Amino acid sequence: MFYDTENNSHGMAHDPFKAIVSPRPIGWIGSKGADGSLNLAPYSFFNAISDSPKMVMFSSAGRKDSLRNIEETGCFTANFVSHDLGNAMNVSSAPAGYGESEFELAGLTPVGGKLVDAPYVDEAYAVLECKVTEVISPKTLSGKPSSNFVVFGEVVGIHIAESAMRNGRFDVTLVQPLARLGYMDYAAVTEVFQMKRPSQA
Repeated sequence: MFYDTENNSHGMAHDPFKAIVSPRPIGWIGSKGADGSLNLAPYSFFNAISDSPKMVMFSSAGRKDSLRNIEETGCFTANFVSHDLGNAMNVSSAPAGYGESEFELAGLTPVGGKLVDAPYVDEAYAVLECKVTEVISPKTLSGKPSSNFVVFGEVVGIHIAESAMRNGRFDVTLVQPLARLGYMDYAAVTEVFQMKRPSQA
């Protein structure tokens, strides 16, 4: 089959786009407003974009509380979503009012960052402390801005739980990261395999 995205003429009950671009890591973004209020929200449009320097991005559909806080303070945390924290992550996606802490709603412990003025999830196996480098609204083919806002951050500090380490490596099979699929679906990484890259001539 083929369908053009302008008309979304796929004939299905749900657009398969997000099922095709999957699995996607979940950016569990911790932020703090200028008024001191804490926010925690999951974003499935999230990824690493550079390792030298270390940088990540996430995309917000519209102006949400995370974006407001980040624009006020210039920093955020990206918390690792493991299988055992899946329900808490889901609870934190509730449409809470501004100033209502999703940490409290989800029964999680907020801890202030060491290098950024943003909270992180104490129960998370890994956390990235990030300082914002830019926020953009990507342009569409028409040249007009989309309704999404992409936040880019440079990672200035990394927390790793000792329980997530094995043989000197961060072992994802121990902590089973959750990934977002399409529809209402998620996946957990429970096993890995290796492939050696071909050598260049």
